[in-house]
Order: sequence, then structure tokens, then C-alpha cells
Amino acid sequence: MSDNVVISVRNLKTYFYTNERCNKALNGVSMDIKSGKTLCIVGESGCGKSVTATSIMQLLPKLSRIEEGEIIYHSGDERGDIPIHKLDRNSKEMRELRGKDIAMIFQDPMTALNPVYTIGWQITEMMQAHEKISKKDARHSILQLLKDMGIPVPHKRIDQYPHEFSGGMRQRAMIAMAMSCKPKVLIADEPTTALDVTIQAQIFELMNHLKKNYNTAIMLITHDMGVVSELADDVAVMYMGNIIESGTAEEVLEHPSHPYTQGLLKSIPVLGKGSNQDIQPIKGSTPDPYNRPSGCQFAPRCEFATEGCTKAMPDEVMLDGTHMVRCRRYQEVSKDDK
Repeated sequence: MSDNVVISVRNLKTYFYTNERCNKALNGVSMDIKSGKTLCIVGESGCGKSVTATSIMQLLPKLSRIEEGEIIYHSGDERGDIPIHKLDRNSKEMRELRGKDIAMIFQDPMTALNPVYTIGWQITEMMQAHEKISKKDARHSILQLLKDMGIPVPHKRIDQYPHEFSGGMRQRAMIAMAMSCKPKVLIADEPTTALDVTIQAQIFELMNHLKKNYNTAIMLITHDMGVVSELADDVAVMYMGNIIESGTAEEVLEHPSHPYTQGLLKSIPVLGKGSNQDIQPIKGSTPDPYNRPSGCQFAPRCEFATEGCTKAMPDEVMLDGTHMVRCRRYQEVSKDDK
């Protein structure tokens, strides 16, 4: 185990149950989240990105549960390794971890923030839940934190309500709340959804600042490969509850070896190539999660698929360095990308 691994996930299986049916939302996910690094989880809507985050945070909805696998938090202190997967979501130990050691930024800050309390009150509550600190000292810390987050006139903003903030400012306030206890891990679930590109760039610049100055481990969930190329140190590509390719950003983006990864990259317009560039959307659509195809889940949409692909999910194959792919025909896929 590398010294800088903060959270290790191994063979995680999270299932949802409805009307005697089972959705195997996560079906054997493994990954490492490292200090001072950004791990980008990328894939289409419904692939299991957010379920991975809520499993780590023990915030799964009712009628869902972790069926198998491990989520280990490596505290680096006298607490040692903490098996999150064994903790009850409402247990004292999990509540202490959530926010103090592991914080999360949700997609929509307007619904995540309480509209009837000021921003300052909400961040103070967060700090006092995890630290012995007076309201006066908390207010001083929050003012500095809001300033660090790039929120103007923090002495006024601290006493304002969420509806008085713009979308970008609310997201900054959410990041300030998440960072108020200086967590070791920050999980960001598509933190720039519905924000314009200028504000997106500012939010991502802020996250890089947190990583470099606080050595924070960041798990960033996104479907935007452009964001991945800008921010990621490591990448995990998900499809239908499985990680089908992973490695460093350089390994995955420059040498994509799974047809789904290639499809994601080819579907992005490239700045400077004009309006005549060849954009190739991925054919078909994701299958019904309650009626999944046998074998490789991507086979029905894959131009490389053979009869063997439909019989069993391919095993993990390690390529150069940390580059992993789950595809029987990865060699042909790699040649096709050149």
C-alpha cells in the first residue's frame, strides 16, 4: 500500500432493490484515492459515479446497500485503518469521519444549503460539530476561509442567505464549508453543473489550490473529458457499474485502450479545429440496469465486439505502469487509435 493512499476501495458492490428487482449499480469497483492528487471518475450518466461517492460517504438511500467489498480509510493517526463499509451511516464514528476527515461537495449547492440559515451560521455549525471552537473564533476562521475561496467582501457575505449568492458563489460557499475542518479527502460530485465556463474555470482553479496548499486528496466526478484533461492526476473510466479503464491521466488520455474511452474522447469537439471537425458520438444507449446484457456491458455498442465478448466480463489487464483495461481486444483498439 502506497504511503499517500488515503482511501482504498476494493471489489465494491452496491445494489439497489425495488419491487423484487435488483440494480447492481456497482459491480466490483476498485480504486485508490491519494493525498495531493485528483482522481477523476468519468462516464455517462447512470454509470455509477455518484453511487461510488455516496457509498464512501455512507449516504446511500433506503433500499440500497453495500453487498460486498471494502472501503478503507487510512487515517494516518492512532485510529489506524477504518473499515467504512462496516460502519452504520448514523453511527458516531461515521458522523465524525463525515465532514471532519472526508467532505463532499454536491451537484446543486442551492439544494445542499439550508435556505433559512445564513452561510456563516451553516459553516459555524459544521465546525462546532467536529471541533472545540467558540463562535467568535469560528467566525474569524470562516471570514478567512471565505476570502481564500475568492468570495468578495466576506464580512458582509458571511451574514447573507444562500438565495443572495450567485450560483458560482454558492458553490464557493459549499467548498468553504467542506474545507472548514481541513478534511484529508474532498469528494466533488460534478461541482460545476449549470455554471458558466468562466465560473467553472474559477472553481477548478480553486480546487487545484486546495490540492497544492492543503495536500487534499480529491475525487472529482465528471462526464466532461475536457475537465479530466485539465485537472486529473489519475483517471477511472466507469461504465455500467464497472471501472473499464484506469491509470494516470497521461496513460488513459494519450493511449486509450478501451473502445468506450476512445468513444468519449472522439465525441468532444476540439478547440481550433473549426466547425467541420468529425465529431463521433457513441452509438446506441446504455442498457436497462435491470436487464443487463451478458458478458461485457459495452459489447452491444462496441464495433470491436465478438461472440466471446458477450459470454463473460473480461478480466483486468495491466498495461504499462498503472494503466489497466478490461477489454478482450485492447490490442486492436490501441492500434486503431494510432
